[in-house]
Amino acid sequence: MTRHRTAIALTLFVTLGAVTVGIPATAAQTGPAVRTSAPTTAPVTAHVTEPDSTVVDALDRASHRLRTVATGGDTRDLRPLDRMIGDARVVGLGEATHGSHEFFALKHRVFRHLVEEQGFRTFALEAPWSTGLRLNAYVLRGEGDPRRIMREEFQRDYLWWNNAEYLALVEWMRAYNLRHPGDPVQFMGDDFAWAGPELYDEVTGYVARAHPGLLARFTALYRGLRPTTAAGAYIEQYLHLPYAERKERADRTGQALKLLKQQAPGADRAAYDWAVRHATAIDQTARGYAFDFEDPEQLRAAMRFRDSVMADNVAWWAEHTGNKVLLSAHNAHVAYVPDDPVHYPKMQGAFLRDRFGDGYLSIGFTFARGSFNATGPEGEVRRFSLGPAGPGNNERTLDRVRHRDYVVDLRTAPQPARNWLRAARPTRSIGTAYPEPEHDIALARSHDVLIHLHRVKAAHLRDR
Repeated sequence: MTRHRTAIALTLFVTLGAVTVGIPATAAQTGPAVRTSAPTTAPVTAHVTEPDSTVVDALDRASHRLRTVATGGDTRDLRPLDRMIGDARVVGLGEATHGSHEFFALKHRVFRHLVEEQGFRTFALEAPWSTGLRLNAYVLRGEGDPRRIMREEFQRDYLWWNNAEYLALVEWMRAYNLRHPGDPVQFMGDDFAWAGPELYDEVTGYVARAHPGLLARFTALYRGLRPTTAAGAYIEQYLHLPYAERKERADRTGQALKLLKQQAPGADRAAYDWAVRHATAIDQTARGYAFDFEDPEQLRAAMRFRDSVMADNVAWWAEHTGNKVLLSAHNAHVAYVPDDPVHYPKMQGAFLRDRFGDGYLSIGFTFARGSFNATGPEGEVRRFSLGPAGPGNNERTLDRVRHRDYVVDLRTAPQPARNWLRAARPTRSIGTAYPEPEHDIALARSHDVLIHLHRVKAAHLRDR
């Protein structure tokens, strides 16, 4: 869910501009991902000889002005983005912070446009699978109150998503479905740090109906795992369990998943497939915590596991629903190459490219100045502000382009901009914690398309 770069005690994987599920205080800070030539190799900082003015001139010719980040009105300014997306089935839309209004608002605007003009039907968020199911029940059938769902689900490392911007998106999705009951949009969560009680009820309910003789076995395997506390408290308690106990829990959830997969699907194949997927989500949560976070190699494996799981969940959803998916996550997660391969060997974007080929497209964000919400050094959530980027930063040159806000296809940018875009240099990539060091990022190796915003402001957090 957020950028995994936090060195805060036992933070969830939510901090990397993604999520920092379970990183102990002793772990090195980690960060967002960036695409270089190979998914296991960090971008090499390069010095381009072309003067900045010629790079800016080339970007001027290649860039397309964005009229606004706000929803409403015509979206003709997004038509160039349609051409860039082409036939992609999954589009990863990043964010350079986890707490800026413009990133969330523009995602809403882009999703509405893609729904209405390009046939996209799912919004996927860097949030737990069970959280996505609860919000989807509201979006599809009006079940529950989205404000309460967000308050209960977006806790601890996921608190950044409990904002007014995403509430507006969810409410628009519900309104759209009331107007189009035969062709609805859907909401999904692709992460695993929390497996809500509904998942256990779905699996055991299916077993009770389809294989009642196995119910006692499933009840025993899941004993003590079904959450009885709020999401934030459950995550906190899980992270403090002894390593051996976390491994034992993963062994039990793995046995349950294997046992369910061994059963014949029966007449209702769809019910079987969903039950297996819910059992998979339960197992993903247990396995996500079943690493020794004090061991650097285990921590590295945990980070790779998380991004692979998020990619698997999105791919499963796209394939089983047939929906085109807009995937919302940090720039790091939607990118192709990690900027910190020591801690992040492979990112979600690289896994999705492996799965879909050109059917996956990565869109990154940059910003020149502005504010965002993040956790400060003392553990407090507060607003931070940044002025113009320093000399040598990617944002410094990008903000000299004639448009205030714009989109550019990094794959077709003319020279000398193309060479410039493929060179790594300091770039802002901020997750849930700040301050955090800038990383050398080669934009054109990380993403296919870039959206640059001149100024951002902090998002509107709810219930705080």
